[in-house]
Amino acid sequence: MDISKRRHNPVQPSAEAYLIASRRCELMNLQYFLQMGRLVQSISNLVHGLQRERGASSIFLGSGGEKFGLERKTMVAESECLYIVFKRALAEIHEELTTHPVSSHLLAHIASALHGLESLTALRERVKARALSVPETTESYSTLIQRLITVVFEAADTAVDPSLARLLVAMVHLMKGKEFCGQERAAGSVGFSTGRFASALSRRMTHLVEAQGRCFEVFVEFADEQSGQLLKSLLAHEREQEVERLRRFGCAIGRYKPLDPELADHWFALMSERMDELKKVEESVENSFHGRCAERYADARSTLAHHEVLIAALEQPENSVPSMLVLCEPDNSGQIQSGEAWNSGGIGQQSGRSIFDLVQAQSRRLQQMSEDLQSAKDALEERKVQEKAVLLLMRHRKINNDEAHRVLRKLAMDQGKKLPEVARALVSMADVLK
Repeated sequence: MDISKRRHNPVQPSAEAYLIASRRCELMNLQYFLQMGRLVQSISNLVHGLQRERGASSIFLGSGGEKFGLERKTMVAESECLYIVFKRALAEIHEELTTHPVSSHLLAHIASALHGLESLTALRERVKARALSVPETTESYSTLIQRLITVVFEAADTAVDPSLARLLVAMVHLMKGKEFCGQERAAGSVGFSTGRFASALSRRMTHLVEAQGRCFEVFVEFADEQSGQLLKSLLAHEREQEVERLRRFGCAIGRYKPLDPELADHWFALMSERMDELKKVEESVENSFHGRCAERYADARSTLAHHEVLIAALEQPENSVPSMLVLCEPDNSGQIQSGEAWNSGGIGQQSGRSIFDLVQAQSRRLQQMSEDLQSAKDALEERKVQEKAVLLLMRHRKINNDEAHRVLRKLAMDQGKKLPEVARALVSMADVLK
């Protein structure tokens, strides 16, 4: 169409058009999260594969290449298959992510994760050649896993449907808690295999145990009932008693009595079983998320179709003379006040009021969704602020991640405040001093 003609015949905006556009926008968002759900599932599976590969690599290096050689090779092959599935899931949503970007942070973290995955082959070769130490290998895998988990974190931050946001918040905290469990498995394996836990290692064990507890608490708050019960059952399992018994060796700072190195294999097997059970809880949340996505998408499609039919019917002129519709609202005393008059374009008073009611209902529904969404957003924001506070402490005090977390906890304890409050104060102070 000629541009000059467009200028002379502009599209006339209407409440009906924007109401339908609002519903279509919601539908597109739900369709996006149906695709995002598959990506999250592929990330969850890839993270689990890399956690298993990290554990096998630690045992392989710690034993001087005598143990877990074949197991590690098998796990590397499995991780490669999961990587292919991840790339396929990302390709399916690539156009949506790049053509209609919803978050620059999400895209940046996907780029970071992909960059890290590209270096995985070189890391494996160095492990195979035993050119890395156990701590270096653990750190390399942990950094990559954290990048992948952050993608899920940022995806959760883009959710606009409260029920989907809650499930993604639960998923993020479960993945994070499971990662802390994997790091605890690695730290414990080092201590038990050497027969002792130095003070620094004991402090790390304590931090990892506490961090898991906090993550699991948030998970239970936001997860669906079935997944929440699965985690509670896992934590009540008799295996946990043996885990606690062994943890006491690792977390007892100052205990230098030699430990039986054979405990390393027992510890590794026990914690591996625990992580496999946590993976089942992850799968339960993933299923709930996918089911809820499909359910909300079907509801949104049905509602959109209903509105389109209803509005089309309401737009049929009731008579040939354009009527003037006056919308009036009562004041606080119940008295009718003068309203705004507008040309109905052929829509009668009852029809106009019906469209007005649809617009008002959509506004009220979106407002309620926004309020329901806030608790999930608050949980994500708390974790963001805490991580930012930890980074600030690491940078200014020249300390590592574990020490920074310990300093943050001590500050909270000394001030009698909650961790998020202290973290928020630190971040605010840093912003002021810039």
